[in-house]
Parts: sequence; C-alpha cells; structure tokens
Amino acid sequence: MMPASANESDQRRRARIRLELAANYYQQGNYTVALDELRQALQVDPGYAAAYGVLGLVYRDLGDLDRAEDSFQRGLQLAPNDPDLNNNYGWFLCQTGRERQSIDFFTRALKDPLYATPAKPLHNAGICSMRVGDEAAAEGYFQRAFQVDPSNAVAMFNLADLYLKRRELERARFYAQRLLSTYEPTAQTLWLALKVERARGDRDGEASLAAQLRRRFPSSAEAGLLAAGKFND
Repeated sequence: MMPASANESDQRRRARIRLELAANYYQQGNYTVALDELRQALQVDPGYAAAYGVLGLVYRDLGDLDRAEDSFQRGLQLAPNDPDLNNNYGWFLCQTGRERQSIDFFTRALKDPLYATPAKPLHNAGICSMRVGDEAAAEGYFQRAFQVDPSNAVAMFNLADLYLKRRELERARFYAQRLLSTYEPTAQTLWLALKVERARGDRDGEASLAAQLRRRFPSSAEAGLLAAGKFND
C-alpha cells in the first residue's frame, strides 16, 4: 500500500490508486495489466516518481533493461532521495554488472532515517560487495543488516557461509542455527548448517541434518551433493 498524505491532491490520489493496483498485479506476475495501470497512473500524474520506480521493476523482470534503466532514472530525477527508488535501482545496477556503482545507491537509501526496511539495502550492498570480492565490506553490511533486523534471512545465510569459508566455525554455527530456528528449513539452509557441523566435527549434528535433508528434499541438488559426498560444492 502506497502511503497517502493529508494534503494529497486529487490528481495524486487517483494516480496512487492506479499504482497500488499495478503493484498488486506486479507481485502476482501479471505484467501486462501492471503496465497498463502504471501507464494510466502516469497519464494522470506524470510527476509521480513511485510509479516510475515500479515501472522499472516491471521492465527489469520482463528483460527490457533499457526501459527499466530509463524508468528508474526518471523516477530518481523526480525524487532523488527516495529510499525505495535508490535501493531498487542499486539492485538493478548490481544485476547488470555494475556492482561497484550500486553501492552508492544503497548508501543513499540508508540516509533516510524513516526508511522502514533499512536491512534491505544493507544486505543488497553485502551481496554486491561479495560479487566484486570485497569480503570485508560485505561482512560489515551483513552484520549491520542483522543488527537492524535480527530475522533477516539473507544476512544470516551469508554470514554463516562467510564464516564457514573462513573457518570461524562457532560464528558460522550461530547464524546457521539461528536461521534454521527462525524459518522453515530449505534444502539450502539445511545443507549450509550440515557443512558447518561437519567442519566442526559434530558427527551427530551432521547426521541429523543429513537425515532431514534426505527426508524433506530428496530430489534437491543439495541432496545430490550429499549423496555424492561433495561437501565443498
């Protein structure tokens, strides 16, 4: 739901309703209707930055990267400090091979003290830092994401994986186990926790997680790696 303000104009109110509809259709994967609603929103209110932001997401998912780029840029021209726009454009840059450039936009998103989901640009910055080999920066971003949102699955998974690779096994175990206790296990989280227990030499813990992985996700790639004994993949 897009927030309404007390002094919202009738033009903006009508555009916002269209945008809310578009966002719902986008989340359902109904891109054709989402695009139609967004075009109508922008016909009503051509200066509506949030509509350009969602338009960028739709075009990105459709693989139309030029139109996605243009939409994000137009939105940021209208609202350069909008945290959602900055975060989403930053992620778009990271997905299109511009990882280092993306960090600046995640940082801009974090400048808004009222931003409801600061963990999102933080963990995105962590992922993009890892992609360019800046492990120290990535660790810092993931730690900050975890601090502001202790239920952040992306931060927990990546911290567990990072510390496992560094052989900081108790730290790896903390995040892997917290992730398993916070969310329903997936093949990926069970496999990560299993590898941590194996590295720690806890054979009982490893066996328990292996049994869960085989039982819950017998056809998963991770179960295949387990069967093949490929613990380093």
